[in-house]
Amino acid sequence: MTAMANVLSSAYALAAPFWDMRKRPVAFLLLAVIIALDLGLVAIAVLLTYWQRAFFNSLEDRDWDAFINLLTTWDASGDAWMPGFGPILVFYVLFTVYLLYLKQALQIRWRQWMTHDFVDRWMADRHYYVSGLGIGRTENADQRIAEDIDLFIDGTLTLGLGLLSSLVSVVSFIVLLWSLSETIVVFGVAVPGYLVWLALLYAGAGTLGTHLFGRRLIGLNFDRQKAEADFRYGLIQVRDNAESVAFSAGEDNEKRNLSGLFGVVTANWRNIMTVTKRMTFFTSAYNQAALVFPLAISAPAYFAGRIPLGGIFQTAGAFVQVQVALSWFVDNYAKIAEWTATIRRLRGFVEAQREAARHTDGIDLERGGTGLEAAALSVRLPQGRPVVDEADIRVDPGDKVLITGPSGVGKSVFLRAIAGIWPHASGRMRKPDGRFMILPQKPYMPTGTLARAIAYPDAETTFSADAIRHALETVGLGHLGDELDRADTWRDRLSGGELQRLALAKAILQQPDWLILDEATAHLDDAWEQRVYEIIETELERTTIITVAHRQAAIPRHTRFFTLDDRRIVETASPPGSSQG
Repeated sequence: MTAMANVLSSAYALAAPFWDMRKRPVAFLLLAVIIALDLGLVAIAVLLTYWQRAFFNSLEDRDWDAFINLLTTWDASGDAWMPGFGPILVFYVLFTVYLLYLKQALQIRWRQWMTHDFVDRWMADRHYYVSGLGIGRTENADQRIAEDIDLFIDGTLTLGLGLLSSLVSVVSFIVLLWSLSETIVVFGVAVPGYLVWLALLYAGAGTLGTHLFGRRLIGLNFDRQKAEADFRYGLIQVRDNAESVAFSAGEDNEKRNLSGLFGVVTANWRNIMTVTKRMTFFTSAYNQAALVFPLAISAPAYFAGRIPLGGIFQTAGAFVQVQVALSWFVDNYAKIAEWTATIRRLRGFVEAQREAARHTDGIDLERGGTGLEAAALSVRLPQGRPVVDEADIRVDPGDKVLITGPSGVGKSVFLRAIAGIWPHASGRMRKPDGRFMILPQKPYMPTGTLARAIAYPDAETTFSADAIRHALETVGLGHLGDELDRADTWRDRLSGGELQRLALAKAILQQPDWLILDEATAHLDDAWEQRVYEIIETELERTTIITVAHRQAAIPRHTRFFTLDDRRIVETASPPGSSQG
């Protein structure tokens, strides 16, 4: 009960933000109509039991006119006016179709809102980035957003409406079943409405048995989604690094890794198969027995002449409806298990984003001023190892700063700290207004058109085609000027050097106030590296430059020099010697 209360509490916490009457009245209107249609189907089910009684009585009485009327339009020959099967069928089809249609309309509205909400949480304050650095880590965040939200909403609506329908059915058919039940004597005690008590006992036994046989499904479904996501991510890794795998002849290694990941999937699936088999043994016997059980218990009254043939079918129909309604838990156990696992994953996502939001970098950040200032800035790796201890540094507008130091000392991490995106840092920093841009060693190229890749993160319509072509020509990629509207995976199509020159074209196009170069020329030959720094001097003359580089070509193009070593950053009056080459 405690576990179920936690699940329901989590489900409410996930769903409640959407259900705001002031913001989304259409959603409430859709839900009201859906509930009305759902209750209408329950009313039709009740009506059908009376129709069954009249229909089978007409068969027993060999009343041809009543038989035809009950099949087509209506019959008024009995005790009360009874609609025929035709009108009942029309309303049943209409209610069923529009219940499904409007439920889907509500589902896509809810999913649209919830997806935007989760994406906003994930993108806020770079949670998507810091989660990869050990803060608020979320496994397979893409799956949480793309799949689990849909599963949660579908499960909530399906299970919620099903439960409501079952509760209303229980009340409606128990009243009917009670009126059809005789009073029997058990061990000298008169028991009125015995059919109701039998239905309750039958459904209760089914619910208890299903839970005992199938309770492991909740944990197994949770593990299944993780195993499937890990296997899919392994496949994506091979696809995204196909060239590196091919160069390394790493096919056998990758196959072993994929085989291991898929082995987890198959092992989990076999466990699900075993539990499902045991549960199906019970539920299939339970459901099949339910077809005969009500006929068997009401047949004695028919053979004794106390009820007509129609009465036995009405009694059996009402009993089945009560049993089905009370067996809602039995019939939906697997769905509940999947829904519960989905809620746990989504709550894990929400909690991870809250953890990331609660995390403060430890940097006392102040906006404004003209220069970039850091005081007592300490930087550490995600594992906790410090790379910079209480550094003081100031960079003024127009400076050309070069940072050098031994490989692996933490220069790139230090750059990310002063750029304001590294979470494992503390100290004080004043960051000026203006646009910052980082050109890393491996630039990011989004999929889509070339114009989008160059304009990123701005919209491609921000810049004219002539401006984009000028930037491409400046970096020696003028041959791409006719392909601005071509959608491609540019990261795979272009070489490492071309990608770095394309990143420089972005800087030329967007004219940032501050440009941070992190080994941004590592894939270029000496001639093109020299050319890049010349381009920066002419095309970005008013941009402040902060560079991490090892090769000598960078030295003449900078005016200030810092060395990072032994967790200290020190400014030197002259450029580093040839040992930095």
